[in-house]
Amino acid sequence: MKTHHILLFVSFIIVLTFSSFTDNGINDDKKFVVVLDAGHGGKDSGNTGNGYLEKEIALKVVLAVGKELEKNPDIEVVYTRKTDKFVDLFVRGKIANKAKADLFVSVHCNAHGSSAHGTETFVLGTHRNKTNFEVAKKENSVIFMEDDYEKNYEGFDPNSPESVMSILLSQEEYLDQSILLASIIQDQFTNTLKRKNRGVKQAGFIVLHQTVMPSVLIEIGFLTYKQEGAYLNSKKGQNEISKAIIGAILDYKNSLDKNIDHFEVVDNSPGAAETTSSDITFKVQIAASSKSLETKPYNFKGLTQISKTKEGGLYKYFYGQSSSYSEAQQFENEARNKGCGSCFIVAFKNGDKIALVDALKSTAN
Repeated sequence: MKTHHILLFVSFIIVLTFSSFTDNGINDDKKFVVVLDAGHGGKDSGNTGNGYLEKEIALKVVLAVGKELEKNPDIEVVYTRKTDKFVDLFVRGKIANKAKADLFVSVHCNAHGSSAHGTETFVLGTHRNKTNFEVAKKENSVIFMEDDYEKNYEGFDPNSPESVMSILLSQEEYLDQSILLASIIQDQFTNTLKRKNRGVKQAGFIVLHQTVMPSVLIEIGFLTYKQEGAYLNSKKGQNEISKAIIGAILDYKNSLDKNIDHFEVVDNSPGAAETTSSDITFKVQIAASSKSLETKPYNFKGLTQISKTKEGGLYKYFYGQSSSYSEAQQFENEARNKGCGSCFIVAFKNGDKIALVDALKSTAN
């Protein structure tokens, strides 16, 4: 992803943090749960470009990432598989959801009939890009190896763009967080390892659709590109890739930890919740989607006073508007009571979005 896109999403860290904080009930006693998913396994070898096995490389990288993360007392690591076994895609999502994970990270290796090479990280999305669809189709086709796949996926067809489009909206409430994490991962690959950056992309991966937390699917490189395939299959390459992923996850977590602390300090300051400012406006973000929806109550659980903005490739939808933070909190409670469990307050100054912590500091002075 281009640098300006990364910066755009970095500016949302504080807001996104507070959303994750409230949704998952994070407190001082709860560990940060990371689910690591090694793609393929068992009877599903994944792609076999240049004779290498995707399932083996993905597993080695995931185990290396997990081993290092487990050294952090604040992190709990959950694996969808630790051995060479076949795991249904819907089961991988269930494992993450049962663990109430804060992150879901799936690791894969790419393949193509050309000289394509480099890294790319996917989030769930509705982009009608043919190349992205083909990547998703290859990864999704594993469902045909599963027993009762028609029942488990309710008629989903990996070969149908319409089927892919139909699964996407349920995970889009986590899209901001997922893109932020994916951007940090790609930044690690590009700046630290000097790998070719193919960007952060959106596609309809079933394994991402099954999860209810920020989720990414990393294509760590192309086995079909001779030089890159050899690198991915080497111990040196796997160590470097795992360290980059570890660094990205820790950077993401550390930014959340810092911003939660900042929010608590500001929110507990005397009178902070009752302050107002003529040039600062608070709204409640209730959704983020790559689809443009009418701001009608039937699209937003019966809520009125809906506004919409477009930022990058996403449409953001907001409920309510007030110069009073305490009134904005009331809007937030109303939205949650209507079923918008992952909504959060955002701030604007003279029409431009600013960090919530900065808005609260300004209104408190």
